[in-house]
Amino acid sequence: MKRVQREDILDFMTYEDTRDRVRKNTLSIKKDRRIHLGEHLTFLFENTETIKYQIQEMVRTERIVRESDILHEIKTYNELLGEKGGLGCTLLIEISDSEKRDQLLKKWLSLPKHIYLILENGKRTYAEFDSRQVGENRLSSVQYLKFNCDAQNPIKIGCDHEDLNIESPLKEEQKAALLKDLQD
Repeated sequence: MKRVQREDILDFMTYEDTRDRVRKNTLSIKKDRRIHLGEHLTFLFENTETIKYQIQEMVRTERIVRESDILHEIKTYNELLGEKGGLGCTLLIEISDSEKRDQLLKKWLSLPKHIYLILENGKRTYAEFDSRQVGENRLSSVQYLKFNCDAQNPIKIGCDHEDLNIESPLKEEQKAALLKDLQD
């Protein structure tokens, strides 16, 4: 997938002039890339435009002007994108009750190893996850995942963890959005 380049990022004052339009466009792009799986898992599949938006928002919020700091943000956020023929996403583990959240995040420590996509050729591909997001005793409620799809479009998303065994077909608009990302 195409990476965000330095020339793609505006200074925060110029960005402010176009922010409303960019935000509206990005929310539209994100709509079909937000996939819910069961009660607690939400996947936000990223592409160049969603990452560019996040970088712009960070530069704006933090009032970043130093070139090295902007380049650091670009490098950091580009890590969320899938490699060529693959997809990257942010997994949000959403548990509103804080006591229950703490218990489940301890119990689900191995969860990232059990997240998968089923591709149009029938192959199951498991997520590669960022080990920095998994502690020794507790899982972070935000995970960064990548899937090697061999340029095949996903048709289902699932989890085969013993405590969270669930699979769901993707909607047509979700499949179309992810296929577009695989082709970029």
